[in-house]
Parts: sequence; structure tokens; C-alpha cells
Amino acid sequence: MRERFWERYALEALDEQEWEALCDGCGLCCLHKLEDVDTGAIAVTDVACGYLSVEQCRCSDYENRALNEADCVPLKPEVVGSLSWLPDTCAYRRLDQHRALPYWHYLISGDRSLVHTLGVSAKSARSVDDASDEYLESRIVRWVDKNGKAI
Repeated sequence: MRERFWERYALEALDEQEWEALCDGCGLCCLHKLEDVDTGAIAVTDVACGYLSVEQCRCSDYENRALNEADCVPLKPEVVGSLSWLPDTCAYRRLDQHRALPYWHYLISGDRSLVHTLGVSAKSARSVDDASDEYLESRIVRWVDKNGKAI
């Protein structure tokens, strides 16, 4: 990987290894979300996709994630800016918005576990294979508007 690539290159210019290295392993993108059809607001729950290994905060079938889970949105440079539900701490979102990585990101700190130690991950999420909308509604932890702002 190129030295400090996250500071020097646009997301579109990253190779596959650099792109994947941006992921801090928080797993927050794998939490179930609900959308308010009237306002476009997104409700984020504390319920993880059934393929997320909550202990490791990694997809258990990463290569086939979009085939296995209809709601899975593989992150790509061309879609990151339109995903308002990505957490503010997400490296892809931050770099798309021309903001620095957080101090605890492993590319800065050198510590892959810091994201979990600081509680900025899905380690405490519930893992449910098939959750109804009613169940998910009872597990909402935050709302964001269509621009990604907390509401």
C-alpha cells in the first residue's frame, strides 16, 4: 500500500487493498436500518445482520454478502456519498467528505482493537438471523436524516 494513502488520494484512486484497509472493523454498517418513507429519515438499530460475526465485527461471508443479504449495500467510492446512514465515524464517509480519520482508527493509532475498546463498534449489537420490522422498531438506537445528520 502507498504511504498514508488515505491522506493523499481520493477514494476513487485507491486500489482494492487500500480500499479494504480503510475499514476499521466497527461493523456499524452491518446494523439493520429502517427508513421512514415520508421523510427519508433512517432509523439505525442495534441489531446486526445475521452474517455479521458480532465478536469479530466482520462479515462471516464477505465475498457473498450482497448475494446472501438483499439489504446489503457493498461500499464503493461511487455510492459512499449517498449513504446517509453510514456513521459519522466511518472512514469511507469521512474521506468522501474530505475529513481526517479519527485518532483511534488503526491506520493512525496502530491498534485494531481501539475501535472496540472505545465502544465505536457493533460489538454490543444483537445478532438476529431473521428480524421482523416490528422487532427492529423496538431496537432503534438513533435516527439520521437523509443528509446523515442526527435527529
